[in-house]
Amino acid sequence: MAAGLSMFGGAANAQTDNESNGVDTVTTPGGADIAPVDVLQVSGFVDDILIDEISNAIERAQNGGAQALILQVNSDGTIVDDNVVAKLLNDIANAPIPIGVWVGPTGSRFYGPAAQMLAVADVTGMAPGARVGYIGVPLKIPSADIDFGVAEETLRNGSVGLSEARALDIFKQRIDDEGIPTVTSMLQAMNGYEESGNILLTTEQVVTDDGNLRFDTVATVRFSKLSLIDQLFHTVASPPVAYLLLLTGLALLVFEFYTAGVGVGGVVGAVCTFLAFSGLSVLPTRTWAIVVIGVAMLAFSVDVQVGIPRFWTGVGLLLTVIGTAFLFESLPGTSMRPTWIALLAGLGGITLTFIVGMPNMVRTRFATPTIGREWMIGEIGTVITDVDPDGVVEIGTSRWRARTNRATPVLAGEQVRVAEIDGITLEVEPLEGAAKDYREMRDKDADTLDSDETTDETTDETTVKSGLTSPKVPE
Repeated sequence: MAAGLSMFGGAANAQTDNESNGVDTVTTPGGADIAPVDVLQVSGFVDDILIDEISNAIERAQNGGAQALILQVNSDGTIVDDNVVAKLLNDIANAPIPIGVWVGPTGSRFYGPAAQMLAVADVTGMAPGARVGYIGVPLKIPSADIDFGVAEETLRNGSVGLSEARALDIFKQRIDDEGIPTVTSMLQAMNGYEESGNILLTTEQVVTDDGNLRFDTVATVRFSKLSLIDQLFHTVASPPVAYLLLLTGLALLVFEFYTAGVGVGGVVGAVCTFLAFSGLSVLPTRTWAIVVIGVAMLAFSVDVQVGIPRFWTGVGLLLTVIGTAFLFESLPGTSMRPTWIALLAGLGGITLTFIVGMPNMVRTRFATPTIGREWMIGEIGTVITDVDPDGVVEIGTSRWRARTNRATPVLAGEQVRVAEIDGITLEVEPLEGAAKDYREMRDKDADTLDSDETTDETTDETTVKSGLTSPKVPE
């Protein structure tokens, strides 16, 4: 709930900032109006959501009076068809305003066919520590030629850093040895770019008090990103999130099945499962691996039914590991395997859930007095694991925690009788050879004494009534 409120708060703040900009134009002392520059953050795998957002950003920038649009990119791959990417490249090439592509900040990546937009954008650049490549075969679009020159062979199945990209002349704008580390630097790189007689005015050179030169941003910068709903569905289309949502959703559905009702667990499980399949549908996944994980949940359910982890729990864990290892197909230059944190959380959480959590829940849920267990008192069962003093016994077709209410241990394979029920634990005793409880011995001695006294009194009374006296014994 806190995360959701913070997302709504962030969305509200972004809207307030945009509204506070007003017309967004800046008037110079000379009376010239400087139009704003839009910046769209493109992060994560390039999917249909990002493709649509880039096209919408181009239209918004044109209708909103922006003089240019900068795409700030950090993407490990492209997960849409080549024809979708080709349409995007054509839109960028035909854009009515200059388009800049900046691979940043430091450490960012731009891999996959979508990286071919570096060939059709008007101004391109990258931050130090960033890499571009794995573009595949250049696509064909009607309005431009995708041509990287001598760099094409290197970029098809490999990637390059800043120094290599500069040496291969990949970028269309001048770039120094330090690259373009910030958005402000990218604005400076776009300053003075001319298209159709229009010259971009984004920064100006000023002289500081100490005589040094400095470039100040003069154009208003308008940042934008995906809407809240689009962010949600774009986020679930990442391997770690989709993987964790799949395991969480299926485990919660199994949990809800054994709670004898529909509650929060079932609703959350259904939502998680829906979001997981939404993400998996756009990621390069193996269908058979998803089926294997589903079968693993069925295997877990077998042992959840009896309340004790046994053979089928091991089968479920093995199938979960296999499904996890082969769930995603790799993209060029990018491993689609979930992060180590996601793997530990997913596999560790499933292990704890079905070995500890679910069996205890089922025994607690269905082993309460409200559903009637008194019938088991006096029933005969078989010992599964030694009851010394605690163990497991099987009554009918179900297995229960048990402890002996005697001092005599009961070994596996022997038969026992249910004497009492304490919560969800059965108190059992062997059929033969059980040690006597001192309380029962004391009660039995008291009963015997009372019986003897009653017999003596009855005998004396009978003797008096019959007029008979016992003969005296001579001294």
